[in-house]
Amino acid sequence: MFNKSYLFARVADMGCCGCFGFSFARKFKSLARFNIQRGNNASQAYLLNEEPEEEDDCSYNGDVTETGHEEDGELRSPTKRSEEIITYRIQHGLICREFPVKETHKLTRSEDEDGNKMVNEYVRECKIGSGSYGKVVLYRSNIDGKHYAIKSFHKSHLLKLRVAPCETAMTDVLREVLIMKMLDHPNIVNLFEVIDDPTTDHFYMVLEYVEGKWVCEGSGPPGGLGENKARKYMRDVVSGLMYLHSHNIVHGDIKPDNLLVTADGMVKIGDFSVSQVFEDDNDELRRSPGTPVFTAPECCLGLTYHGKAADTWAVGVTLYCMIFGKYPFLGDTLQDTYDKIVNDPLSLPDRMDPLLKNVLEGLLCKDPRERMTLRAVAEHAWVIGEDGPIPQYVCWCKRRKLQQREEEEESCGIGDGSCCIDNQALADDDH
Repeated sequence: MFNKSYLFARVADMGCCGCFGFSFARKFKSLARFNIQRGNNASQAYLLNEEPEEEDDCSYNGDVTETGHEEDGELRSPTKRSEEIITYRIQHGLICREFPVKETHKLTRSEDEDGNKMVNEYVRECKIGSGSYGKVVLYRSNIDGKHYAIKSFHKSHLLKLRVAPCETAMTDVLREVLIMKMLDHPNIVNLFEVIDDPTTDHFYMVLEYVEGKWVCEGSGPPGGLGENKARKYMRDVVSGLMYLHSHNIVHGDIKPDNLLVTADGMVKIGDFSVSQVFEDDNDELRRSPGTPVFTAPECCLGLTYHGKAADTWAVGVTLYCMIFGKYPFLGDTLQDTYDKIVNDPLSLPDRMDPLLKNVLEGLLCKDPRERMTLRAVAEHAWVIGEDGPIPQYVCWCKRRKLQQREEEEESCGIGDGSCCIDNQALADDDH
């Protein structure tokens, strides 16, 4: 049985939330100064990771978080691990893209005939947001005429921002690029091009432009999106996240702000700045998850936690937000928020759809060992609704596996049984 009081007592005894890499005392002093200057609304924005935008649009919270596991007395960089894993996957045909991400090492900054700024063939139109460490700007290609969301960074700035004892913010950005180079799924924002000229300080990620809004943008209090729309969005989120987990990738920051909705209502998961890739099913992490109010209770132990289960908890918080238009566990301070996440029971209205209630209780189960899995969510009656089961997506690397197996079967002779395969089992197989 998962003892919530013991869990929080462990945190209090340690005087820190180890997996977040900071002491409660130091954090509270920082938060107290923040509250005095900006008031309680700013305090809650801090908990939601909505930090005041800096002049150069490269936000950073200033906290050093521990990353990586000790190996031979040293901390290995997750980027190095990611590079090794992805290199192995490339060599063994496990990259899930039919067409690789374009890599450009020449940068030309200019203006078009109307005085609009240009980056190579992309014409700047307007700023559309701020991502982790950099701004996001809408550009139009003068080659294909399509719009792209381009994340821009200053390498010198990223290299100065320390995010772990042996890492800078540039480490996070490079890992984000490495991971996104692997991915191709209809419910995940696509990376098309990386522009990195070694002679300049600029670094660009050319991303798919999603012309809609965030999942919860415009819903506003007191209500949420409505059950039908929440179900539709949930199906897309689960489909995309199951794809990531099947490729041993933990997103690490699932929340409404990172779920973009296209004009035709499809949800796409974005922002992989704190994501991690694993060699196998061992998804243990120590590093801080992305956003406090979406943090799973087991992360407060200060030990290792399983990233996939933490992602699943964040899906539950996101569904709660979509249904009710508020957060299930939110305090006035960071410690109060963690206290509620760990100790407070989930409060749900008595009069609500019992199937939906069952999904929320399953996803927001405090014990990660008993928490509902994404596969169980996908097969749940509330998620299926009137639309039927979530369509099975056979990704590029699985399709190639199937094709290779079929070719082997044909070469061995039809019906001899020596190369018999279960295509369904292969399609369900985790990479």
